[in-house]
Amino acid sequence: MDFMASEGAMRKSQVTEAASYLIRMGASHWFEHSIPQFKSIHPTSLYFLTMCSQSSLVARRKTAVVLGLAYGGAKAAKVLAAGLPADWRLIAIDRNSHMNHVYVMPRFAVLPGHEYKAFIPNTNVFGEGDTRKPNHITLKTTVTSIKPTHITVSDAFPELGIHSKEIAFDYAIYALGANLPAPLDLWGKDPREAVKPGDEKVWTYNGTKTDGMAWLQERQKVIEAAPTVLVVGGGALGIQFATDIKAIYPEKKVTLLHSRKQLLPRFDREMHDEIRKTMELQEIDLILGERLDISTVDEEKKVVNTQGQRVVRTEKGREIAADLLLLCTGQRANTKMLEEMDAATINPENGRAFIQRTMQLTTSPPIDSLTTTFDKSVSVSNGAPGDSGNGSSTYTNIFVVGDAADAFGAIQAGHTAWGQAIVAANNVVTLVTKSGEELEEYTSGIPSIKVSLGITKSVYHSRGTFGIKDDGVADLRAASMWGVYEAKAESDEDLRL
Repeated sequence: MDFMASEGAMRKSQVTEAASYLIRMGASHWFEHSIPQFKSIHPTSLYFLTMCSQSSLVARRKTAVVLGLAYGGAKAAKVLAAGLPADWRLIAIDRNSHMNHVYVMPRFAVLPGHEYKAFIPNTNVFGEGDTRKPNHITLKTTVTSIKPTHITVSDAFPELGIHSKEIAFDYAIYALGANLPAPLDLWGKDPREAVKPGDEKVWTYNGTKTDGMAWLQERQKVIEAAPTVLVVGGGALGIQFATDIKAIYPEKKVTLLHSRKQLLPRFDREMHDEIRKTMELQEIDLILGERLDISTVDEEKKVVNTQGQRVVRTEKGREIAADLLLLCTGQRANTKMLEEMDAATINPENGRAFIQRTMQLTTSPPIDSLTTTFDKSVSVSNGAPGDSGNGSSTYTNIFVVGDAADAFGAIQAGHTAWGQAIVAANNVVTLVTKSGEELEEYTSGIPSIKVSLGITKSVYHSRGTFGIKDDGVADLRAASMWGVYEAKAESDEDLRL
């Protein structure tokens, strides 16, 4: 081929530079992105280089991506960093600059002075410290779409060799969890509650630690200013909010409304009985077995009494007035992007993604048996789904963990996501290294939970055993989680980073 001769005066260095760029980029949609420094290269040469980059002449760098760096995603990133071959690129992505430790956030949204402890640096998420590999990259950006072979993010990072908003991957671990209920949705509405559009500068949130701290501080002010509070939802979040508010502000009138007759119905009745007893001692009004009429929450139709309190109604017709309404229900799996890629991957009953026991994304409920092995996995060279043998198709290069996964009845919790992430990441390593080992399969354990009931008291259910503790502290020992992320927490100054 006289490709070089056809260029005439084109400099060899330009071709070399273009080829180098294509290697870094994987020639992803080359002609959609204008690269000024290569405009002098003849289009024939660019086309040739593009075709080469998609062939064995110029190999795209093998890449694994982790989407979301909370409890599950962070663990997946660490396992992959330790297990992937040295020539693989690992990209971990989160829209937040710090890991948001959501289990302490209900407390810190009520009690001032500790909010900085809820945001943990993810700078050592790979667990490599000063020996971090240059091809292990963290990005603060928002994932806007996922396809079988690539994701789209809101920003390019040319300084890291990522020149396009599209990032091709060989394997992806989807750990984007669920959208939090409104009282803790930092990315949701204005935390100032009573502020009307135009009253003040519009509230903005960009996912930084400073933003998160400011958000919690505003919620503290709102709760402090409300003489009466209605908490809707008797899950862990609602229980913690109600008991914390009453413990810190005993003069407030606090009501908890729950649609079922039992609090935390997945657990033993002892949990319900002890929580109810504690609430009675705190003088929290507990209304069970009545569901909120959601139409009465509509801002355009809201009713306010003569005391300026919001009035809502249950489906049975009971009216409840309160200065502040905390809706601790409606947590939704963050699976919209998977649904847009393939609607058949989402369980319409709960909005979570169907998965195989291997944590691989699939298009229908899998046969509930521990039978999926390595030799049943199909090639993912083209990112296409393969037949899983039960009438469904499996995206064998996409794994889903945590609250986004419909994981065989597993409870939605950080420790659950952690365990699922280990299975998913180990399976990615097995597929990459072609070790011939069987893929690991996930089995959910006995549901476990710990719920605080005010500052010091808590109840727990672990491995089938119910218990009560009275050793709690104001900050819920938040710093202990920092070590899990290998973030330094030796002093209060460390916790402010």
